[in-house]
Amino acid sequence: MHRSFARRRLLTATAALGGAALLGGTAHAAGQRRPTRFPLPNGFQPEGITIGSAPCAYFGSLANGDIYRASLHTGRGAVVSKGLGAEHPTVGLKIGRHGRLFLAGGTSGELRTVDARSGEIEKVYAIGGTFVNDVILTPDAAWFTDSYQAKLYRLALGEHGEPGAVTTVPLTGDWEQGPDFTANGIERTPDGRALLVVNTVAGGGGLMRVDPRTGVATAVDLGGSELPNGDGLLLLGRTLYAVQQQQNLIDVFRLNASGTKGTAIARITDPGFRIPTTVAAWGDRLYLPNARFDVEPTPDTEYDVVTVDRV
Repeated sequence: MHRSFARRRLLTATAALGGAALLGGTAHAAGQRRPTRFPLPNGFQPEGITIGSAPCAYFGSLANGDIYRASLHTGRGAVVSKGLGAEHPTVGLKIGRHGRLFLAGGTSGELRTVDARSGEIEKVYAIGGTFVNDVILTPDAAWFTDSYQAKLYRLALGEHGEPGAVTTVPLTGDWEQGPDFTANGIERTPDGRALLVVNTVAGGGGLMRVDPRTGVATAVDLGGSELPNGDGLLLLGRTLYAVQQQQNLIDVFRLNASGTKGTAIARITDPGFRIPTTVAAWGDRLYLPNARFDVEPTPDTEYDVVTVDRV
């Protein structure tokens, strides 16, 4: 599989990384009840993370599409679903209420669903995407971004979360498609009426609010803040966490209900960050896999997960 664009960008980046001034405070990995850092298998190449209603996290592998599940109480885990091989990576993933995992297939151009209990791959949708990057669930659909094309993929969901047909929603309006990697993380607005998508090009990098019915995108007013390295998004109430992987930080915004405006309230850093990509929450903690895009991956490359306090 080709190297991640994030890795190529990192190796040529000229911006200073890390050490940025705080916007409103710094959170550090601390606490005694659960491990604040735990390993993933050597050579795993993690990118996505999802946590459901139980205290365990699922991680996807860029190396071969495997899914690894780890206990948040102990940090121990195992591969629970074997991937389809090197040409079928798993990038973003989400777990639904009915125990089904939805996987973004990266360079394979696929969407996949997996039974989280058995690890069985249920369906593979070969949609012809160029780099299917991230996914978010709404009550009636799973939405996927494509980093090299101005479009979203909508996988319809039935009453019990069962996957149906896939449709393509072109992105228009304020959407600016760059010559290379553009769309990344995706979330819902606080009121649930629209989608938020990272656009690493427009305005130096930021957020777009997308009407899911029409695909019309409107730039979100972040008060001058930029997300040039924006990756995974996590919305908790009206608080939006945006991982900036190459800068080893999380920018935190307070959104209005419709998601048209956000105010920067904090910047989270931690010495354990080694190019984190995505974020999920359990209790008062945030969990982030370190993708380590600054090193050439080998079967012996070490990977881990680091946790920090929620704002």
